[in-house]
Amino acid sequence: MGTSRNVERRTVLKAAGASAATLGLGLATGCGGGSGSGDGTVTLRYAWWGGEPRTIAIKKTIALFEKKFPKIKIKPEFTDYEAFWEKFQTQASGGNPPDVFQNAVGFLRKYDKRGVLMDLKTQADAGNLNLENFRNGVLANGQVDGKQIGIPVGANTMALVIDLKAFEKAGVEATFGWTWDEYFDALQTIQDKVKVAGDTGYFSIMYLYDLYLRQNGKAFFTEDDLGFTEDDLTQWWEDGYKRVRSGLVADPKKVEQVKPKSALSAGLAASEFTWDNFSIRYEGEGESDYGLAPIPTTNGKDTGQYLGSLMLSAFSGTKHPEEVAKFIDFMVHDPEVGRIMGYDRGILATTEQYEAFTPADETNRGVRAYEEKVADAGVLGKITPHPSGADVIEAAFLRLGGEVAQGKTKPADAAKALFSEAKAAFAG
Repeated sequence: MGTSRNVERRTVLKAAGASAATLGLGLATGCGGGSGSGDGTVTLRYAWWGGEPRTIAIKKTIALFEKKFPKIKIKPEFTDYEAFWEKFQTQASGGNPPDVFQNAVGFLRKYDKRGVLMDLKTQADAGNLNLENFRNGVLANGQVDGKQIGIPVGANTMALVIDLKAFEKAGVEATFGWTWDEYFDALQTIQDKVKVAGDTGYFSIMYLYDLYLRQNGKAFFTEDDLGFTEDDLTQWWEDGYKRVRSGLVADPKKVEQVKPKSALSAGLAASEFTWDNFSIRYEGEGESDYGLAPIPTTNGKDTGQYLGSLMLSAFSGTKHPEEVAKFIDFMVHDPEVGRIMGYDRGILATTEQYEAFTPADETNRGVRAYEEKVADAGVLGKITPHPSGADVIEAAFLRLGGEVAQGKTKPADAAKALFSEAKAAFAG
């Protein structure tokens, strides 16, 4: 669910801000979605973003569903993150989005505001969708203004991925409850002893800044605005740029040069903040060993963490709401679907699927152990609100943070620009 060193969150929706004003405030219902046939067979369009492994797995789950519900056929639509949202925005403005589609918290209010998303509570009340057995309160991530407009399929939380060899060589140990000062001291030790930067560029990650703000009694978003000041952000970016100049944070030019590879797996730094389930990428990209470490804190306890999630949402104008609900229900509760999907979209959200899947590889076992440890620590809170326009602001934060890192924009000017773009995004 957020910006990090992952294609799903690092790639930005360039057209979102520019097109928001042209998207209608309401949609003609019933003019899009799936189709029916003379023998009673219904076809639903199901769209998602992601790489080839996700597509292969989802197609297997579709085959399972169609075997159990032979009168419901699923037409898949899939692409990468950026292309998905560009296409979806066009479809939504024309009243013809998919019947069911993958969604994220940054887009819920945006498309609910435009009447695109179905309130799935109505189908739950009708007995077509089970809203029970969701783990750690993650179902609330899909709720807006009393409506259930997203159903989580997976959950994740922010973590610090570390180069285990570098940390061991430096004699540094990451423990729950460590402070930001202790974290930066550890990175300085790594820089001194291992001769590598400590971090890849923490200060341009919106969701990490959100955790820092939550640790200090604020949050990145309120229900309809930003939850911090320009001075707050200026200080955050000034501190970050200072660490770039000192070499504690990796050279941003080199970080750009190795993309799409991570600067961590490329050996440019010893740690990187990201969502815990994204950590599998590092083992495939890098030549070291990697592990998950806890989020630094302000007071030695509170991390500000919460569970984010990918979700399934439904088009409010679908011609087949009952079939849509049955499909979503199957995809979030069926144990075999859980075994097929694994942690591709995060730790499985429902008890049935979580218990059905036992990760075989060390990386996924580490993700599961990390989330269980975070939950047991009692630090998980409610997710920060994401107003309409949050997706545009996330992209702006990443871009402006990158400009600060490269010395192209002064922190104060970047903070002012962020607030200006946020104002436009909220009004869009």
